[in-house]
Amino acid sequence: MDTLAQSRIRELFENCKKKSIELRTSTLAHRKENLRKLENWILKNRAEIHRAVYRDLQKPTEETDVTEVFAVLSEIRKVCRNLRSWMMPERVRRNLVFIGTNAESQPEPKGACLIISPWNFPFQLAIAPLVSALAAGNSVIIKPSEYSENTSNLIKKMCDEIFESDEVSVVLGAVEESQALLELPFDHIFFTGSPAVGKIVMEAASKNLASITLELGGKSPTIVDETANLKDAATKIAWGKWLNAGQVCVAPDYLLVHDSVKQELIEELVVQSTKLYGEEKNYAAIINREHHNRINDLMADAIEKGADLEFGGKSDRGNLRFTPTLLSNVSKTSRIMEEEIFGPILPLIPFNSIDEAIEIINGKEKALSLYIFSKSKSNIRKVKKETSSGMMAINETVLQFIHPNLPIGGVNNSGIGKAHGYHGFLAFSNQKAVLKQRVGFTIPKLIYPPFNKLKNFIIDTLIKYF
Repeated sequence: MDTLAQSRIRELFENCKKKSIELRTSTLAHRKENLRKLENWILKNRAEIHRAVYRDLQKPTEETDVTEVFAVLSEIRKVCRNLRSWMMPERVRRNLVFIGTNAESQPEPKGACLIISPWNFPFQLAIAPLVSALAAGNSVIIKPSEYSENTSNLIKKMCDEIFESDEVSVVLGAVEESQALLELPFDHIFFTGSPAVGKIVMEAASKNLASITLELGGKSPTIVDETANLKDAATKIAWGKWLNAGQVCVAPDYLLVHDSVKQELIEELVVQSTKLYGEEKNYAAIINREHHNRINDLMADAIEKGADLEFGGKSDRGNLRFTPTLLSNVSKTSRIMEEEIFGPILPLIPFNSIDEAIEIINGKEKALSLYIFSKSKSNIRKVKKETSSGMMAINETVLQFIHPNLPIGGVNNSGIGKAHGYHGFLAFSNQKAVLKQRVGFTIPKLIYPPFNKLKNFIIDTLIKYF
């Protein structure tokens, strides 16, 4: 990256930093006005969003409406309905030691924030964090993905039209631009992407002691036990797995199926997958040639190590298409069981007991999401208690990600911090502890030096009873 580009990024950051100080006193009205302007722009330019996302991912209009447009609009409306109460200081209780004091937790903006967004949901995963950042009263620089170039350009156009550049700006580019931004002392960084890049972001943030939210991914397991409604499970798994051609961070990554229902589930998956995604117009493409080649390599490696192709497996490199694909008898040593797939291939592993399924899950990094299809309360309870994941859904897939009142995020390898709704507001806020003491005699003065027997007695009493 040339010196002029670096200078421009530095200038954007300095303006963003100055604006963040001004925004510490931003009002409810100002924040809601920003969000309403964003909402109105999206509604007026819905067709442009459709076109941009289609050019990047060949995503059906209806899927774009649900996963990109609706997801962001519902976030905006949720925030606007609740922002007044979220901005209010929260009074906290006191005990005998603090009689005479008033204490509260006051949310304040973190300041200058950086949002680095991915390509798989290129509009939603850039703008939903922006909604939270604006609601909390921050200034923001967005770095959208270079892979989803059309949507990134649209995001820049939108922000240039709606906001002053010192409050919200967009930096286009690739790795060099991201690196230049990460060298700057932002107050908070919100990153969505892979665990590998998340580690780089975390290391960069540590140099400036910036707080971070990492929305990562990983291998989200899906359990289908012997009690499950197989038609219902197959329908929901097919939708959740092959939505956006499997390029979804919370998509089922691998399938653990009780051996007694394995064949019946495979048959149901064939039926339901054909019903949902049998026509190409209902199905997105792979983002680029590099990613398409990676998915082909994962399938080839799995088959070479003994996996059976149950259905799908058709690859169209020219049009970046890859049909919904199910593999069975997959070796646990194959690459597809080690790497996050992030594509339309679903490996199936049989198990004979719920303990065996739990052992497989616990042998891997903690997942972003975990799914179980079961009518057995004991199996559900056991999986819920004995596994760890950022999120969990029972007899459903993916839907937890768009629930307006759930904290969205991972744990360890699958993420740090939570997002969406109130949790997103908190991610971009500092909860400032405020204590107001009365003037004159206070109980803490009873233990000020110099010490004597009475003060020692009071200290011993505090240690024993408070």
